[in-house]
Amino acid sequence: MANQMAELVVTEFVTLDGVMEAPGGEPTHPHSGWALEHYSDEYGEFKMQETMEAGSQLLGRVTYESFAGAWPQRSGPFAEKFNSMPKYVVTSTLDELEWENSTRLEGDVVAAVERLKQEESEPILVAGSQTLVHTLLENDLVDRLTLMVFPVILGSGKRVFPESADKRTLELVETKTLPKGVQASVYKRAK
Repeated sequence: MANQMAELVVTEFVTLDGVMEAPGGEPTHPHSGWALEHYSDEYGEFKMQETMEAGSQLLGRVTYESFAGAWPQRSGPFAEKFNSMPKYVVTSTLDELEWENSTRLEGDVVAAVERLKQEESEPILVAGSQTLVHTLLENDLVDRLTLMVFPVILGSGKRVFPESADKRTLELVETKTLPKGVQASVYKRAK
């Protein structure tokens, strides 16, 4: 019996005006840390469930370096899962990946992700990784899109959706209003 193809899940923190950049405190952005201001236990539980359901992570280089610098020294159930799960990294500049269970994704990104979806059986989680996410969206490789929308307008910054993407219709399959005005919405491809 053939493996069921893994679902590719893009999950993003995003502002009301579509910015995904610097939600967690990155020092290079003038409005860094905007998601942290809205943290709640329910927000943490939502992210915990999403991570526990995933089998692996797919990351772009910038997000990989950020996560690899932050997560290995953390503890607790979320950190243990995050650190131990397989991580596939899209990079043309990093030769060595030191974070536990990290593998460089070789070759053409679209072909490599298509292969990965065939080889894996559990959901593949993509967080951050703006350049990679744009490629995935432009090539219709995203099966599920989770947006945690924060009641913040930044006016500038990297956006979730590429301007070059073709029109896509999505189906809202779940939405939750979390404390502090955060709206978590899950979309799948429309049938």
